[in-house]
Amino acid sequence: MSIFEYNGSAVVAMVGKNCFAIACDRRLGVQLQTVATDFRRVFKVHDKLYIGLSGLATDAQTLYQKVVFRHKLYQLREERDMKPQTFASLVSTLLYEKRFGPYFCQPVIAGLGDDDEPFICTTDCLGAKELAKDFVVSGTASESLYGACESMYKPNMEPEELFETISQALQASVDRDCLSGWGGYVLVVTPTEVRERVIKGRMD
Repeated sequence: MSIFEYNGSAVVAMVGKNCFAIACDRRLGVQLQTVATDFRRVFKVHDKLYIGLSGLATDAQTLYQKVVFRHKLYQLREERDMKPQTFASLVSTLLYEKRFGPYFCQPVIAGLGDDDEPFICTTDCLGAKELAKDFVVSGTASESLYGACESMYKPNMEPEELFETISQALQASVDRDCLSGWGGYVLVVTPTEVRERVIKGRMD
């Protein structure tokens, strides 16, 4: 079993009309044994920027602490929040620095940039960025997430429709992966508000 699959995970981000959604499952396992059913993989950087970290849970929490530290230093120096594109480069650099003993994480970054333009991207554990205009996925359920998102996604969705689409895609995908699941957290971010919901799923 790959070290990336040790805890199990599913993270997905999707773009809508001047908004984005980012979602993750709630299971924390040790291989096939479930340890917790309320584990968070999506973290807030600032009001319009979120990061989801799939992979090894301990490395995910360490990496989150490091990026928050770097972002706070940036805020002190620049007196403004970091743009999503800048933050993606920061995460990429942070991962590449440790390329000979990497963090076993695959980050998903989602944020609203200038003119509330949604930005999403993902990187591998060495910091190689992959940008997308529609959706990005990561984790042990990524293969089924690709299929579900390809079939369900359509451009310029309003926040409520985007929530419905990303929730259905996440639920359909984690049902096909025994290492992730147990419901999910979904965040829908618009220029004016952040809606966070917990969705229930199969408890097996």
